[in-house]
Amino acid sequence: MFLAQTWYMTTRLIRRLIRQPWYVALTLIQPIIWLTLYGQLFQRVVDLPGFRATSYIDFLTPGIVIMSSLFASGWTGMGVIVDIDRGVMDRLLVSPVSRPAIILSRLLNLSLTTIVQSLILFGLGALLGARYRGGVGGLLVLLVAAVLLGCGFGALSIALGFTLRKQESVIGAVNFVLLPLTFTSPVFMANNLMPQWMRAVAQLNPVNWSVEAGRWALAGQPDWGAVGIRLLLLAVFAFVAVLIALRAFRAHQRAA
Repeated sequence: MFLAQTWYMTTRLIRRLIRQPWYVALTLIQPIIWLTLYGQLFQRVVDLPGFRATSYIDFLTPGIVIMSSLFASGWTGMGVIVDIDRGVMDRLLVSPVSRPAIILSRLLNLSLTTIVQSLILFGLGALLGARYRGGVGGLLVLLVAAVLLGCGFGALSIALGFTLRKQESVIGAVNFVLLPLTFTSPVFMANNLMPQWMRAVAQLNPVNWSVEAGRWALAGQPDWGAVGIRLLLLAVFAFVAVLIALRAFRAHQRAA
């Protein structure tokens, strides 16, 4: 029953997304621009002493895939606020639908969207000259890392939506954290070339875990133990974030 309800709620969100294809396009515009322009603008970065990659587009593509997942997940809470304002959430609360299904369906919808966007960016990177020595296995690891990161930050965004209940407040909070999370990770620059304090911050940054897992897996002959540790950290992060979202949802129910 729970799985059926979750899937039903997910298909409802997918149908809404299909009616608004511009949303997927808009969330892809910035990553595509960054991948295309930064990939060309900073291609000589590989000449820096200590930069271990031989091709910047190879290095950048996994980072942009993860960044796309982060940015898309940050706005998941906006859908919660829209449903609250339109009375949809009230109707769901008086229905027999499982409460966790309401949250998990949004994360499943986000995961499917993330996979589609990641494959598009992965293909664009190949067109721009990226070579993925890790093959299909590396791609799967990158997708898993992107999905886990998206679920984690998507759940936190949902928690913000239930807690703040104002679009302006959620927009402000999301904008406040997205770029710092991106630039304290190796999306654009190798960790070993960052200032010491940024390297320390990156060790606690889930975006860093995602980028490292995906990039190492795609590089060919990776340290699978290190990749597995990053994926485990991401899974724990996503699990804790979902618990936070469920708690915020219960608080919203009590206040409704």
